[in-house]
Amino acid sequence: MEVKIKVNHKNITDNIPADLLLIDFLRKHGFYSVKRGCDTANCGLCTVLIADEPVLSCAVLTARANGSHITTLEGMQKEAEVFGSFMADEGAEQCGFCSPGFIMSVLAMEKEFEKKGITNPSEDQINKYLSGNLCRCTGYMSHTRAIMKYLKRAGGLK
Repeated sequence: MEVKIKVNHKNITDNIPADLLLIDFLRKHGFYSVKRGCDTANCGLCTVLIADEPVLSCAVLTARANGSHITTLEGMQKEAEVFGSFMADEGAEQCGFCSPGFIMSVLAMEKEFEKKGITNPSEDQINKYLSGNLCRCTGYMSHTRAIMKYLKRAGGLK
């Protein structure tokens, strides 16, 4: 079947098998920030945004994304670089394997909190939002510190 999908503002038309997962479609087209982790929709490594909403690309058929705009980490490099510096400052980057999916979820969380008018989220709200992102290296304390500082930065949540 033919699909037309916009990825990071680039139009892609492709003929795909009906059972092709979105993660495989994205990696086939060179979006290697989308990583395969658990393949059971439990780790968050494959997080991408469809119409600004975070989804696990290992759990979405490419056909369902037909006509959508998908954003991967490659399409959010400036924002990711800013948040990544907070992670590095707090020692939260460790091996970095979980970082692309984690960063996508944090950037989506920030936008969602802004939409909802949440200007000073609690650690509980942050942890609940990010509960689907697993890190095998850290105890999440450094991640939480990085997120709290990132959200409170100049130009952060309003």
